[in-house]
Amino acid sequence: MTDILAQYGTLIYLLVIVAFFYLFLIRPQQKQHKQRLAMLNNLKKGDKIVNHGGVIGTIVDVRDDKITVRIADKVEVNMLKEGVAKVLGK
Repeated sequence: MTDILAQYGTLIYLLVIVAFFYLFLIRPQQKQHKQRLAMLNNLKKGDKIVNHGGVIGTIVDVRDDKITVRIADKVEVNMLKEGVAKVLGK
């Protein structure tokens, strides 16, 4: 038994480290990425959003990869969907 552990010990430790990285780093990051893509694909007119700069506004138009956001009365800006940090609601 100790001969097997001595021969394959490094390989076993390497596999454990790879499994750890997959389970605790890579997999959760993939899940967050899928959730973000779903959020960006579900943006619709009337949603209140916050962009990465902290500006809060309401979506007035949605196109392929761009949105138009009203940030104040008579002030509308065009931005990429990727600039949206989170959706606050309606």
